[in-house]
Amino acid sequence: MQLGYLLPPALLVLTGLWLKEGLLTHLELNSCTAKDPNFQRPSTLPEGLTCYPTRPEKRINKSPSQKMTSRQSKTNLKNTYGSGKGEPEEDYITPGPFELERLFWKGSPQYTHVNEVWPKLYIGDEATALDRYSLEKSGFTHVLNAAHGRWNVNTGPEYYRDMAIEYHGVEADDLPTFNLSEFFYSAAEFIESALQSDRNKILVHCAMGRSRSATLVLAYLMIYRNMTVVDAIEQVAKNRCVLPNRGFLKQLRELDKQLLLQRRNAQSNEEENLEEKEI
Repeated sequence: MQLGYLLPPALLVLTGLWLKEGLLTHLELNSCTAKDPNFQRPSTLPEGLTCYPTRPEKRINKSPSQKMTSRQSKTNLKNTYGSGKGEPEEDYITPGPFELERLFWKGSPQYTHVNEVWPKLYIGDEATALDRYSLEKSGFTHVLNAAHGRWNVNTGPEYYRDMAIEYHGVEADDLPTFNLSEFFYSAAEFIESALQSDRNKILVHCAMGRSRSATLVLAYLMIYRNMTVVDAIEQVAKNRCVLPNRGFLKQLRELDKQLLLQRRNAQSNEEENLEEKEI
């Protein structure tokens, strides 16, 4: 006998909503999973945190010899991965926006105020940037505020005037229509200058440390560390729960295409020069 014959329509609707809510809660709790086997999943997500839900996958135990290396492909998306060493593979193609978003669905560490995503390079939130005592105690020497401005995280160089901290502000809005790409190179240059000394530590932050600041760090890794956009996303996402808005992802795609063309042209010129020398 079908359930519809036993329950009135109103109760069926409530039952459906209850089931839907339970499913969404389950998906949300799995959206920012940690790869650490000792990680304990929180009962609820931190306030204000929203991540794309992970899709359920079949888990198959494989022997070490059967596991794929980072340069081998499991899917068509994996085939697009570059070497991350300034020598892009010939068949590399910049993934589409949806494919890039899928990279964030793999899961990230539990959301915290600040995380190190590259040696001496940290992504954090507003609370981290405002905590002058902890910044000084932790040895931070540089701060890049990707939410600079009166209506954002209003710190500025004056906020750190009595501290040994060099400040750089980017007045950006976390909107898909905002052109953050015009700050890619200036922000990347500031980060690179900070990392020239092993004694330095740089914090790149915005309000939540998930979109604006993450986008600028991704651009830095692509420009100065010769990573593809895929390599950069994987590097950051495995260390912090981030998710740039779709407009920023599109801008990173364009940067990836530009850098890819530059590197392939440079590689082609080098090969031509070598051929001329041999002649």
